[in-house]
Amino acid sequence: MDIKGSETAWIGLGSNLGDGVANLRSAARELIMLPGHEFLKASSIYKSEPIGEGYSGNFYNAVISVRTPLPPRELLKVCLRIEAELGRNRVASSDRVIDLDILFYGDVILSDPFLVLPHPRIADRRFVLEPLAEIAPQLIHPVFQLTVSELLKNLGKSQRVEKLDTKAVI
Repeated sequence: MDIKGSETAWIGLGSNLGDGVANLRSAARELIMLPGHEFLKASSIYKSEPIGEGYSGNFYNAVISVRTPLPPRELLKVCLRIEAELGRNRVASSDRVIDLDILFYGDVILSDPFLVLPHPRIADRRFVLEPLAEIAPQLIHPVFQLTVSELLKNLGKSQRVEKLDTKAVI
């Protein structure tokens, strides 16, 4: 954590129900408007095919970074609250109005029943790495000691992700 008592958090946003682009933008606004938070960067919006079974449509994805005074678990609680306020139902299905994942919290490495940092599936998800590489290509994964660009290159082209012709999520 830096000397001002805040840390940079990188948050992945995803949606595949309703107006996905609007859902991402609403969630991003909520995150950057939190008291004591400072908006840093936002990626473009990307469209991706779902990975796994049980999804009814393509996902829209983006990544933002904020400086937050909240410790990791408190930031997770805020993300879950924003998801609930925007209509996320964690019980009904795999489809989601909004999904917020803390990808990185500075260089913190954490593993408990509620939160794993860095996010455990970053290196396997093009829909996370593409937008993250757009805004933070040299960000270093604290476990793998590889940059986001290197992780993306290592992933190959197995997943289809398309950058939309829109402005950034914010």
